[in-house]
Amino acid sequence: MPQRTCVGCREVLSKRSLIRIVRQPDRVRIDPTGKLDGRGAYLHDRRSCWERGLKGALANALKTELSAQDRELLSNFMAFLPEETVDLVDESVQ
Repeated sequence: MPQRTCVGCREVLSKRSLIRIVRQPDRVRIDPTGKLDGRGAYLHDRRSCWERGLKGALANALKTELSAQDRELLSNFMAFLPEETVDLVDESVQ
């Protein structure tokens, strides 16, 4: 299975477990199929990764500057993502 790196946290996971964002000539789009033409970058489905990505890592990975319209699209999508949960289980007990 192909592996990709989340540009927000730098964790390497299977391509299918990440969300692809693609740069096309006219705009940036979220690519649920993973098959759109254009330069792509990947993020987890966690808000913290998207926040880090929008600070600059995503634009750098896509080799473009995000327009106000692109940022609005990505921010609106991010608003529906789950917040990260804290794992309360102490690993030393296991």
